[in-house]
Amino acid sequence: MSIAPVLLQQVEDTTNRIAAEAVLAQPGRDDGLIPAYSLLGHLCDLLIEYHEACVPAQAMREMLEKRLDAAQPFDLETLLHLQHFAEHYPKVVTGLQSGRPVEFQPLVAEGSAPPAAVPATIAAPADVLMELRLDENRELLTEFHAEAVDHLSQIEAALLQLENNPRDAEAISSIFRSFHTIKGVSGFLQLTPIQMLTHEVESLLDLVRNNKLALTSNIITEMLKARDAIQTLIGQITLALEKGILPQEIVLVSPLIVAVKALAAGSPSADFAWVEPAARVAPAAAAEPPPAAVSPAEPEPAAGPSVSSPSAAAAAAASNSAGQKRSNGPSTIRVNTEKLDSLMDVVGELVIVQSQLQESASHLLENNTVLQRNLAQVSRITKELQHTSMALRMIPVKATFQKMERLSRDLARDCGKKVNFVVEGEDTELDRTVVEEINDPLVHMVRNSLDHGLEPAAERLKAGKSESGRVQLKAFHQGSNIVLEISDDGRGIDPAKVLAKARQQGLVAEQQNLTREETFALIFLPGFSTAEKVTSISGRGVGMDVVRRNIERLRGKIEVESEVGKGSRFRIILPLTMAIIDGLIVKVGDDRFILPTTSVKMAYRPAADTLSTVQGRGEVLDLRGKIIPLHRLHQKFAITPKAHHPSDGIVVVVEYSGKTSGLLVDEMISKQEVVIKSLGALMQGLPGVAGGAILGDGNIALILDPASLLSAA
Repeated sequence: MSIAPVLLQQVEDTTNRIAAEAVLAQPGRDDGLIPAYSLLGHLCDLLIEYHEACVPAQAMREMLEKRLDAAQPFDLETLLHLQHFAEHYPKVVTGLQSGRPVEFQPLVAEGSAPPAAVPATIAAPADVLMELRLDENRELLTEFHAEAVDHLSQIEAALLQLENNPRDAEAISSIFRSFHTIKGVSGFLQLTPIQMLTHEVESLLDLVRNNKLALTSNIITEMLKARDAIQTLIGQITLALEKGILPQEIVLVSPLIVAVKALAAGSPSADFAWVEPAARVAPAAAAEPPPAAVSPAEPEPAAGPSVSSPSAAAAAAASNSAGQKRSNGPSTIRVNTEKLDSLMDVVGELVIVQSQLQESASHLLENNTVLQRNLAQVSRITKELQHTSMALRMIPVKATFQKMERLSRDLARDCGKKVNFVVEGEDTELDRTVVEEINDPLVHMVRNSLDHGLEPAAERLKAGKSESGRVQLKAFHQGSNIVLEISDDGRGIDPAKVLAKARQQGLVAEQQNLTREETFALIFLPGFSTAEKVTSISGRGVGMDVVRRNIERLRGKIEVESEVGKGSRFRIILPLTMAIIDGLIVKVGDDRFILPTTSVKMAYRPAADTLSTVQGRGEVLDLRGKIIPLHRLHQKFAITPKAHHPSDGIVVVVEYSGKTSGLLVDEMISKQEVVIKSLGALMQGLPGVAGGAILGDGNIALILDPASLLSAA
């Protein structure tokens, strides 16, 4: 009988992991012994109904069990058996898929020749430490690194596109060209693991491109894994170029090569025997030098002329590639991010000085039209320079969205769910710092949407929904903020269930009533989870509190909307940049403070009869029928105020972590953009203070962080 697709995928993944452990293992060491034993047990559990396929896995497991019982590491015989199992068991899996059982042939029969007589054909020539030779190849590696990063991004995007449209010939050709280009230059630079892996993937793609092999989800998965392995190797080059740290760890690519070969073997015209490294990458002593690289625009591999050294050939390839880029579109230049940060600091100082000039010359402007015109011109140029320098730090969220799309695909396979992942607004630009920091919160939220939000296919069909769930991730501008929104059409969040769980955990008093918004805010408390069981993906209650903490650190906030049975929507509202803040300037006594406008809901002068005191909770205000706590800002900073009673001052209503509070200040001054300045090491971590800003009159105002200020209260 044939095997179910979801079960088949789990079996293939487990087999690939066993192959990785087999490559890692060494005689005389126990690295990989326990993981391989555990994986074989998992494989037997998966195949408990398929006796013929389960027998060789059980036999291999018993062999490892003897080593574990005797507290002994791998010996050569056991290791060769495990490597043989990893190489040949995929044929048994293929037989399960087709419904035609394939008998597993053991490495050696009982009583036959000792293991030493077995040919050592399972060696992994690709699993070697990369030699970069920075002294002679630094410039070439820098060019290769920049191009490889771009190609890897294109490969991932195109593969995810093929998931929805496997017949997209342009996407297949694009992936082929990218792998081919990486293979060519890595061959010249003698980056053996990259060159060998890309060669095999390129061969597989060539079969797909020429319609000799049907593109399947398994092929896309293995190509994504190969892309990830290459990215890890490129990461080693990054460390070497930026910090001078040469590769110190071998990245295992031979299991991927084995998997790619197995997939390619499905084509009758494919002949993929192992090739020794000398035939793939010519060493310095070889008689025949490697072929020249081709331009990324070339769709077919082409053998170039013989060259005297790999470096010369690589230089020619880099030159051709650079020329190709210049002819195809606008030229670009790569700039160190430290230089951009320095530029922003200088522009920030210029903005401050321009504001001070405007302030100090205000009494001279009435009768001096020339000075008015000049100051207006300086102001215009300064603002334009400020916006331009900010734009230099802005990058599209496309790369982050692409990671989420990939994550969704992988998690859907693990969960056994069908998911239609939709992205919108991926060209929206955001400050580089914010893009880097938002990655972890998005990962947690995508995980939750797939694991908790979307129901299994059977449950969805029973509820009258389509079998495939829908998760949408979109970005758009809203005023001076950017909004990232994650929504799904799953089971939604039940407020009653959340409240009951919170009361069970002692987070909410039995008699306490919460609004719908306050109830949803409970899911962001540390350790809180409504999951009925803990999975490998989520359910431990350690995700959403991290999400809220990271977002608040970016001076943003998160909103939740949900309806039982129809799905949920999480909206993250973030400032466009971390260097400049849109703030409300308020005054308390003789001091001024700045409140981020993202936290401010409203400001008003309260009536005297709306103020009351609750024992154990302090002062509260009646805000349109809702009771909110009142905090006097002058008490937090030991300032003598001008307004002692709230009816004589202004109450600024702020929102943080789903809670609403009032801040009493003397008066509001203005609303303006200010440049954030660090307060130095001595004042780092001051509760309630996020930084400082220099105002137009030269005085310093503290930028307040409502979340930490009111939490401390």
